[in-house]
Amino acid sequence: MGDPSRACPILHIDMDAFYASVAVREKPELWHVPVIVGGGGRGVVLSANYLAREYGVRSGMPGTRARRLCPQAVVVSPDYDEFVTVSKAVMETFRRVTPLVEAVSLDEAFLDVRGSTKRLGTPLEIAERLRALIYDEQGITCSVGVAATVSVAKLAGKRAKPDGVVVVPPEAITSFLHPMEVGELWGVGEKTRDLLQRFGLRTVGDVAHTPLTTLQRAVGDGLGRHLHELAWGTDRRELTPRSTVDDPEKSMGANETFGRDTDDRDVITRELLKLTGRVTRRMRTAGVAGRTVTITVRFADFTTITRSRTIPEATDVTHEVHRTAVRLYDALGLQRARIRLVGVRVEGLVPRDTVHRQLVLGEREHGWRDADRAVDLARFRFGDDVVRPASLLT
Repeated sequence: MGDPSRACPILHIDMDAFYASVAVREKPELWHVPVIVGGGGRGVVLSANYLAREYGVRSGMPGTRARRLCPQAVVVSPDYDEFVTVSKAVMETFRRVTPLVEAVSLDEAFLDVRGSTKRLGTPLEIAERLRALIYDEQGITCSVGVAATVSVAKLAGKRAKPDGVVVVPPEAITSFLHPMEVGELWGVGEKTRDLLQRFGLRTVGDVAHTPLTTLQRAVGDGLGRHLHELAWGTDRRELTPRSTVDDPEKSMGANETFGRDTDDRDVITRELLKLTGRVTRRMRTAGVAGRTVTITVRFADFTTITRSRTIPEATDVTHEVHRTAVRLYDALGLQRARIRLVGVRVEGLVPRDTVHRQLVLGEREHGWRDADRAVDLARFRFGDDVVRPASLLT
């Protein structure tokens, strides 16, 4: 019968209980107990894990009410810097698969993978690959909806929770959508749901089979047409690439998880070189340069540290960024520590044409900058693997 996802290039990926998952991933004693993130004192709940949700705890709920519903829950304080760091890493993982990533929030994005199927397999295979990568690299799970359109992928992702994948091929759209309660449609809020129900439209199928002109008279021309498209799963198919956390004008980065934990400095510095090359190529393509180099090191026990250094002049030169990254790593003084993941990020990006490089007496006429651009040109014409640093040939 074949893979039903072949005609479904849109993936909706949502982290499972993101804030709670990040908050407890390095605290195994909390993995099997109800956890509430935020909501201390008179604050509101930011998130709750699925065990706490079974007691009715929800995000946005007053903390006092959440603790009454689930008095045995452990309340932890949110670490926003950590949430952003994990989100950036997840979005970077998505961009390793496709540049067409439309981030919706820190923990949610749509991906168009039609340009990646020859390289990585069917959309379902790509979804499973991404789920495995995110779990391996970040220690959290996600759910994926796979469909031909954005709204159907969103609803499929909701059905996939937690930690699953749901594929809705084009021929199954109506049987998937029409039995749903009308309030489940993406973007239909409480007021619109109540309005539709007053007209006797209780299911998505009811909306779908209402003549468009009748629907428009009831709720207005624009909303009526939009609801009609949602009910038939014919909404927009094109994504608008954007990120809510990794603005290309501010920073670019990449990270990689080793196949097995390592304490070999040569292996680690080679990986830093590969990641640096990936980041600086993106910077040169975008026409930006940056001054602050940050490395991320995750140990075998998932403990994660970052170190940064600001260099005198903004750069997009691979050699200069890698040299700074290696110095940051060596300054950690790690010898026998087993490393699980490393990452490189360049921050404080500015347009490249605004950077005026200070000339150095006796400097070569052609240096690393020219070499980078020659390599970029060769890669563009002949493929990514045609030129690479000698240390990456092994």
